[in-house]
Amino acid sequence: SLLHNSHYYHLAQAEFSKRGIEVGQVKLNLENMMNQKSTSVQQLTGGIATLFKANKVTHLQGHGTITGKNEVTVAKGDGSKETVKTKNILIATGSEVTPFAGIEIDEKLIVSSTGALSLEKVPERMIVIGAGVIGVELGSVWSRLGSKVTAVEFLGHVGGVGIDMDVSKTFQRSLKKQGMEFMLNTKVTSATKKSNEVTVRVEPAKGGEGKELSCDVLLVCIGRRPYTANLGLENMGISLDERGRVSVDSHFKTSVPNIYAIGDCIHGPMLAHKAEDEGIVCVESLVGGKGHLDYNCVPSVIYTHPVS
Repeated sequence: SLLHNSHYYHLAQAEFSKRGIEVGQVKLNLENMMNQKSTSVQQLTGGIATLFKANKVTHLQGHGTITGKNEVTVAKGDGSKETVKTKNILIATGSEVTPFAGIEIDEKLIVSSTGALSLEKVPERMIVIGAGVIGVELGSVWSRLGSKVTAVEFLGHVGGVGIDMDVSKTFQRSLKKQGMEFMLNTKVTSATKKSNEVTVRVEPAKGGEGKELSCDVLLVCIGRRPYTANLGLENMGISLDERGRVSVDSHFKTSVPNIYAIGDCIHGPMLAHKAEDEGIVCVESLVGGKGHLDYNCVPSVIYTHPVS
């Protein structure tokens, strides 16, 4: 929603007059834009709730913990607990923001990708740690809305690990034309809050003389990690790999025969469409199907304008 609407705003501000479209002074009402985003989210989540009801899926809200081979205990918001007995368990807990050592996120001056979706005003200056997928997506939103955005990236290119280099170079040029700035081959060593701004210390990735940058909002986007903590996995003897992901076989079965896992918490790219197909294949195999997922055919995407 924010990507789409910020693009409209950018067109009205910078492109319409070039194309012979005169609309007068264009003003941003960020509160209304955020309300529209919230409406979109509510419609999507409401649609899922409707699908649950239509397909007779019981929805329990709370934190689930595997407390037995055929048992999940849900800790609810009101302090009560409910235990569910089941034949099979499917872990689909997704991922969470990877923290940056030594930098505390307060979701006000120093924000994660979550906080960046709900800023109350457009910051005059924004620094983004990381020019990977999420960094350029959110950085481009706030750049189009009027912020002076600088992305600091340890690697020598934008778009993250695995992106095609020709795409990356063309993509970076497009974003620079929109106003984003990039400091590649550069690492952040510290960030300090001072009154209503943040001072960020950077230096060359291979070492050298550092310098300080100032911003009104610091966005930390160094990636995501699988959400596998506090799920009771260790008590069940469910194996994790070296990156904290649940280890599964080709049918998404964990080291415990009737417990399965899909999505961001297992191997592979952290993409919603990948997780969706894994869920379909996994459930089909549970009822005797022969589903298979070819990971060479999973498309990657960066949601910006232009889309990469």
